[in-house]
Amino acid sequence: MAENYDYEVLYIGAGHGTFDGAAPLAATGVKVGIIESGLIGGTCPNRGCNAKISLDEPVKMVRERERLGDVLDGDISMNWTQNVVHKQEIIDVIPAGLTAKLENAGATIIKGYAKFKDQHTVLVDDTKPVTAEKIVISTGLRPHRLDIPGTELAHDSEDFMNLQTMPKNVTIIGSGYIGMEFATMANAAGSEVTVMLHSDKVLRKFYQPFVQQVVDDLKKRGVKFVENADIKSFSEENGKFDVTYQQDQHLSTDWILDATGRIPNVENLGLENVGVKFDKTGVIVNDHLQTNVENIYASGDVISSDQPKLTPTAFFESHYLMKLFARQTTDPIDFPVIPSVVFTSPRIAKAGMSVEEGQEKGYTITDNDLANYWYYQIDKEQIAASKQVHDTEGHLVGVTEISDQAENTVNTLLPAIEFKMSREQVGRLIGIFPTIGYAAWHRA
Repeated sequence: MAENYDYEVLYIGAGHGTFDGAAPLAATGVKVGIIESGLIGGTCPNRGCNAKISLDEPVKMVRERERLGDVLDGDISMNWTQNVVHKQEIIDVIPAGLTAKLENAGATIIKGYAKFKDQHTVLVDDTKPVTAEKIVISTGLRPHRLDIPGTELAHDSEDFMNLQTMPKNVTIIGSGYIGMEFATMANAAGSEVTVMLHSDKVLRKFYQPFVQQVVDDLKKRGVKFVENADIKSFSEENGKFDVTYQQDQHLSTDWILDATGRIPNVENLGLENVGVKFDKTGVIVNDHLQTNVENIYASGDVISSDQPKLTPTAFFESHYLMKLFARQTTDPIDFPVIPSVVFTSPRIAKAGMSVEEGQEKGYTITDNDLANYWYYQIDKEQIAASKQVHDTEGHLVGVTEISDQAENTVNTLLPAIEFKMSREQVGRLIGIFPTIGYAAWHRA
């Protein structure tokens, strides 16, 4: 390291795009600094994935109790207030644990906002200069807000997960991951939910026949869907909110969630001061996660990339940069199969080639009616199916499943897809019986 730099590698932001790789990098002896203005861990541990899955657990239990009917005595219902308390107990300890992990490995955490002064220098809170040989932009995403009158009256996903009591009426603008997951939670907590779509499709990146089953189930539970809503404005009167949409249509509600997507945190970083290229989708990088400025890199959700903007992606990118900076590799990043799931009830999970792409290529599409498979009948799952895509040589190259256990099935099958295992190799994998893993391998 050149003597005039404070750090060999300096990260801006302390989310998964940073801490998963920064700790092992610092442990190799590389001098690592991390600038963070908020909680260590970023969105996912503090106001995203970890919080969400904690809040969702009672939904799963309520649904299972509902299905099992007379098998169990007594009713259960969700106490939303205590659910939020429990969620907070789970996530409150995470920043301290991550801080200890980073500092014990030798990394230095600097609190404040970072802004580039030049390609090797950032100013913390506009005053304190910090220099580094290499700098990694890992500032993540933030909720998008509709540019309409009254937009300040709407709330974001963090607000929803911090609600102390569930409003009687909840209106959700958007039908992506966040919109559909929170519609499921609010409905299970007893709220009257309306989901307002930008178009006529829900969860556009997932297999639509499976998506329709989720939508139909939510409709049976009372959730309303408004297609092509074309939101015009929000207003408030006497503690009630009005959503104006389409051709002067109005909807009265107690609470509005703006779930219209997430956008990269690229403003106020001084990127223009050093000429780092970015657009509305994020920071532009090459196959080494390097920006057009040779010593500046980017990692995690802030990247403009075709890869899904998910925690596993950020984890992999962070580990790749660790190996690159520790001189353990010079190869370009080679992404593995990255699965994704929407935590509705039931879930929809997928990995590898989509059903649609498999059909276009003429590959074999295998349908599995899982609702009639004995293992799924244990808890009386009524909505359960999968589609597997096999190439011309018989390799499993893609899977999509709808069920309460879809994420576990897809996780089980990932090795077969990633390593292009032959049917003979798959046949040698005997899972513990009876488990969902055994059932998954048996079908592969």
